[in-house]
Amino acid sequence: MIIDCHAHNTTEPKAWHDFRAKMVAALESGGTLPASGELSISDDEIRAGLEPAQITMQRERGIDRTIFSARASAMGHHLGDFAANLAWTRMCNDMIHRICTLYPTTFIGGAQLPESVGGNPKDWVGELERCVIDYGFVSCNLNPDPSGGYFNSPPLSDRSWYPLYEKLVELDVPAMVHVSGCCNPAMHTTSSYYLNGDTTGFTQLMLSNLFKDFPTLKFIIPHGGGAIPYHWGRFRGISFMNGKPELTELMAQNIFFDTCVYHQPGIDLLMQVVPVDNIIFASELVGAVKGVDPQTGFEFDNTRRYVENAPLTAADRKKIFEENPRRVFSRLEQHLVTG
Repeated sequence: MIIDCHAHNTTEPKAWHDFRAKMVAALESGGTLPASGELSISDDEIRAGLEPAQITMQRERGIDRTIFSARASAMGHHLGDFAANLAWTRMCNDMIHRICTLYPTTFIGGAQLPESVGGNPKDWVGELERCVIDYGFVSCNLNPDPSGGYFNSPPLSDRSWYPLYEKLVELDVPAMVHVSGCCNPAMHTTSSYYLNGDTTGFTQLMLSNLFKDFPTLKFIIPHGGGAIPYHWGRFRGISFMNGKPELTELMAQNIFFDTCVYHQPGIDLLMQVVPVDNIIFASELVGAVKGVDPQTGFEFDNTRRYVENAPLTAADRKKIFEENPRRVFSRLEQHLVTG
């Protein structure tokens, strides 16, 4: 079985985008937000977006299940206050649940959180619990920078995050450290900002004592871990300089990297420096990098090919494709059994 831990709903119907544009315009003007009841989208409209894209590509690449969440760049945590972002987040999570209901043997839900600039993580717990308990979601996306590119929030090690971590541990749900859209003109959203968020989030965890307080808390660092594998020696050295342990000891059962890396040398490096027990398969379909690589003749985001061609044993590939995600996302089992 091949389980993809990281994909987003990026083929939403036009009506969805039109509604969000109205919502953003109201936020920017101080007007009244449109009510969710004003939006009507049929099942056929949802299928029309998914079938020729995510679903076709998953079938062609032999991906059996995908943990599916709302479009990350559209979470828009920097745009509204808690109330506005909660309304939008609930709509996004409801749509993911609807998709998972339409395709129960293809998609499994991952939750968006109603973060906002200056927001309190304890206020996000209710939506997390709703998605996990009521909808059967198995993970959430956790944005370490609701400001959209200015990184003015407390680090992930700050005690203000603890109410959320307590709920994640209680539910045994991992969090993927994933930023949203960028409003800082100095950064490109899906390259510099995304990889910056990954690297910054890992560094905050690395320099903390968080896992002494939460020994079973689990994080996934997407996009292959940002800059971490390429600069493994730098981060190992900084860890030692700050009295912290070897990175492999730090990561242990708490931090995992996905395989959203879009060339063979990058995947090979990831496999060489990061323990295989801490790598989880992902492709980010349909995500930041689309199109065919002219050097290989294959799509950039066909990450299964890279994992298959990496210098791994069959047992290690099975860990990355199936065993590690089943271990990290413990709530997957109920979906795999019923599916």
